[in-house]
Amino acid sequence: MSVDDLRRLDLFEGLDDAQLAELYAAGAETTFAPGDVLFVENQHANFWWVLLEGSIELIRHVRGEETRLGMMSVSGQWSGGFRAWDEHGVYLATGRASSQGRTLRVPSEELRRIWAGRFPLGLILTEGVSRSARNFENMARQKEALVALGTLAAGLAHELNNPAAAATRAADALAEACDGMLSAFRRLAAASIVVDQFATLEELRREIHPKPTAMDALAVADREDALASWLSSHEIAHEWEIGAALAAADVDVAWCEQANEVLGDAGLGPGLEWVASTMSVAILLGEVKESTRRISDLVAAVRSYSQLDRASMQRIDVAECLDSTLAVLAHRIAPEVRVVRDYGDDVPPIEALAAELNQVWTNLIGNALDAMGDQGTLRVSSRMNAHTLVVEIGDTGPGMSPETRGHAFDPFFTTKGVGEGTGLGLDISRRIVEQHNGEITIELRPGETVLRVCLPQSAPPKV
Repeated sequence: MSVDDLRRLDLFEGLDDAQLAELYAAGAETTFAPGDVLFVENQHANFWWVLLEGSIELIRHVRGEETRLGMMSVSGQWSGGFRAWDEHGVYLATGRASSQGRTLRVPSEELRRIWAGRFPLGLILTEGVSRSARNFENMARQKEALVALGTLAAGLAHELNNPAAAATRAADALAEACDGMLSAFRRLAAASIVVDQFATLEELRREIHPKPTAMDALAVADREDALASWLSSHEIAHEWEIGAALAAADVDVAWCEQANEVLGDAGLGPGLEWVASTMSVAILLGEVKESTRRISDLVAAVRSYSQLDRASMQRIDVAECLDSTLAVLAHRIAPEVRVVRDYGDDVPPIEALAAELNQVWTNLIGNALDAMGDQGTLRVSSRMNAHTLVVEIGDTGPGMSPETRGHAFDPFFTTKGVGEGTGLGLDISRRIVEQHNGEITIELRPGETVLRVCLPQSAPPKV
């Protein structure tokens, strides 16, 4: 390597011979072969690496998985050296050679000495910017994480409350129904019915198919009245309770007549009460099953939303992520807000930081719901445009003024009052999308405000 090698690089355009000679003397040429690791992510960036020839892969390991972030393949590209202006500076990725080549390696302290000697004010400014950027980024990320945690906790608590309460009520009622079933069975045994009578009653019972799902309320009420009248005419006690249970199981008077022929007057009352109790138990078990299924579905949605059981970098189904976000935010969707899902069938999985993208969907959908208030239409769509994934969040709220639209992505800009929203505006969403090599834009249509996120199908995010 010689000074002429450095002079040919666009990186050093404008440096005179003395400056190039000083840089050349401070550094050293290093050669590499395919597979050589030059620097390792998260270790102190003690050297500044300038590529002279060859190519170097930039790799990041996330929870044991290796992700290729990019490639240094053009002479003059550089990496590291951050400790020249930041004592906490670390390599952002691992550099692994993919071909033979060579680099100029300059120690960070030498780079700092040269910089301080040539342009001390520039070094001071760079240190300040780096420190401020790191502090602001940490503060914003921490606040965003707390907001996300609050959203997750509030949504989960609200959505779990209904099925959990339903399961508790059904379990309490199930205990009473079981007691009633055992009591009726004891009275049925005391009525001295024979085995053949009970076997025939059991066959009749098996013909009944309880319907735990909602039926026509008017038809059920009519059937219940008819059954109560029939039971009363046969001097059966608790006719309304027994009639309600049998009507809910779709039992009619004709079935009761068959039971009467089998049991006779002595066994009819306890026999029908026993059958009614078994039907109530079956229906209540169905309610418990449905409630617990709903709880399981909510837990699955939250797991998908938070990505707790998955690597940070992964191939994700965007439609699944959008659905899980809607599930977490369901408590914020007013009854008069209509949600329209329009997911393209041709949308393939993309490689992304799933948990961070979910924060984007949370922010955009939350803003859309805030804009609409108690009524309107929330449109959530995804489609492919060539090799770009397009996700749109549209709302039929009052719209956005040109001034608001112009500042919407400014850091900490918000139109919400004190104590409302996150205080972060759309800046965090914009940075996450740009981290994924995408872009986010606002389109004002007649009667609809659309936030559009465009993400490349294959380009990996910048970690």
